[in-house]
Amino acid sequence: MRPRELPGLALPLLLLPPLLPPCPARSAARFDPTWESLDARQLPAWFDQAKFGIFIHWGVFSVPSFGSEWFWWYWQKEKILKYVEFMKDNYPPSFKYEDFGPLFTAKFFNANQWADIFQASGAKYIVLTSKHHEGFTLWGSEYSWNWNAIDEGPKRDIVKELEVAIRNRTDLRFGLYYSLFEWFHPLFLEDESSSFHKRQFPVSKTLPELYELVNAYQPEILWSDGDGGAPDQYWNSTGFLAWLYNESPVRDTVVTNDRWGAGSICKHGGFYTCSDRYNPGHLLPHKWENCMTIDKLSWGYRRDAGISDYLTIEELVKQLVETVSCGGNLLMNIGPTLDGTISVVFEERLRQMGSWLRVNGEAIYETHTWRSQNDTVTPDVWYTSKPKEKLVYALFLKWPTSGQLFLGQPKTILGATQVKLLGHGQPLNWISLGQNGIMVELPQLTFPQMPCKWGWALALTNVI
Repeated sequence: MRPRELPGLALPLLLLPPLLPPCPARSAARFDPTWESLDARQLPAWFDQAKFGIFIHWGVFSVPSFGSEWFWWYWQKEKILKYVEFMKDNYPPSFKYEDFGPLFTAKFFNANQWADIFQASGAKYIVLTSKHHEGFTLWGSEYSWNWNAIDEGPKRDIVKELEVAIRNRTDLRFGLYYSLFEWFHPLFLEDESSSFHKRQFPVSKTLPELYELVNAYQPEILWSDGDGGAPDQYWNSTGFLAWLYNESPVRDTVVTNDRWGAGSICKHGGFYTCSDRYNPGHLLPHKWENCMTIDKLSWGYRRDAGISDYLTIEELVKQLVETVSCGGNLLMNIGPTLDGTISVVFEERLRQMGSWLRVNGEAIYETHTWRSQNDTVTPDVWYTSKPKEKLVYALFLKWPTSGQLFLGQPKTILGATQVKLLGHGQPLNWISLGQNGIMVELPQLTFPQMPCKWGWALALTNVI
């Protein structure tokens, strides 16, 4: 991930052919290597139905696990004082970032255990950082000699182990994040110094690795990031995406995001991310995703995090409800430790979300937006719908002390409207307020009798 936008450059089109691997049989639909054609591709339906995924930021940055996953950049490039002093206080003067590589042991990494936690979270897909801006690949990339998880550190194919566990033990879709650029790769720096007229880095590194990743691990989400200020022509993004959609082994099910070159974000690609932690609070005309992290200050694991730095389960449920009501998916990030464990605070949040979704998932998964995203009378009430079933869901985050929930948006239909509380099951009494909505009498429950603790959902049948 990135804490800020890097400056883009408007450059003439560089018409160099993509590096194409051997192709499987072609599908009927064909897409040209132009944004006009690629943007017309219909997003595979499973993604909108899924609503909730888990992001995993893991790499060599998990070894210092201090400040941010941008540790290398902040220490070596920006020379931010706290990072410089951290290194001075804890490592010898000759210590280089590359020396963290052998310390990235993943000693306790158990892909099956991870998969079981992700399944328990209620998520429907995961996205693992196969390579972050530091350039270290979590698989044995042929194009990253001695800076990959087979040659250095874990001495294991992390991507393969997790892919197998996810596909064998869960119903989640497997996805991969990939950073296009690398902060300090000499070929990228040389290309950058030529104002990206040279294209040594994408031709010899980025594109071969992308083809390798897709063919070897068949991710159904390809989450691109880190354009380094270079335009999509430099990366040949449209050429690669045309191959991905036309020829690749995941051509029918793969979804992609919008980070394929400077200026493409929130404009081109599959679903839009627009910015990190993007949560507009209103309906968008294009499918979007809110990628956010449980640790408010970092995507990678931080040893220096305090308990107040982590979002509470109440805050996370609110993020999910708001996001889905406005047509988005929530991609919630965790950062494992250098030895491959998911810290207890992250595991607790994931399992809490799963317990909430076991009760309220009906109001989240496979839902559509409604004509109103939130209520105009009662704050912290958000709506989703299932039109075929004539259902509207009102998700409310505060239980009214009066026991009466006033909803200004739904209008009742005499003799047809029914209201239930998910996890409770019995029909609830309600009073029509005409054009002013409906008043629902909530059941009188003690706290242990509540179907869940951090937000509730009403299922309203036959309302307009």
